[in-house]
Amino acid sequence: MTSLREQHSIARQALAPLPGCRLADLTDLPRVGFRGAYSAEYLRSRGFVLPDAPNRAVIQADGSQVARLSQTEYLLLGSPEDQGQRMADEEARWELDHQANYLLPRQDSHACFQLTGDHLSEVLAKLCGVDLSPQAFGPGAVVQSSAARINVIVINSGAVQQASLHILCDRASQEYFRGALEDAMQEY
Repeated sequence: MTSLREQHSIARQALAPLPGCRLADLTDLPRVGFRGAYSAEYLRSRGFVLPDAPNRAVIQADGSQVARLSQTEYLLLGSPEDQGQRMADEEARWELDHQANYLLPRQDSHACFQLTGDHLSEVLAKLCGVDLSPQAFGPGAVVQSSAARINVIVINSGAVQQASLHILCDRASQEYFRGALEDAMQEY
């Protein structure tokens, strides 16, 4: 039989975050979206490499990312390397013209988190019904789903050697979702 002190210690160890599993809040890092029949052409002319199909993402040479959310909608995430300056510049530079390419400001609408390390699919399985295991959701995959009862965009921005997920949710739910992620991290 164990003492209450030992049981408390065991419970505390069980609630510790997973080794190597880290959560970063990237909400203040600039991001922007574009939608329209000419968005792909516009983004290519600005030097972006685009995913070939919807629900895919491509990491750019500068560390920023382009996620293709549909046939004509793109989400661009800024790079921590330049504090998102390229994305901020893209948003400021855009002008409405006769082409079907419309700016979708995302800085104020979406919070952004990055989950890195081990056991990411197990952590998110607590919150999301979609299979985000490495076998089903490899690098470059994008899913638009629900986690912790709110809409999310999950981007597998990792590589074979370093697992990484970017998770975007409604900015008004930022604190709630951060708490849900932290709670899920503690349950393992």
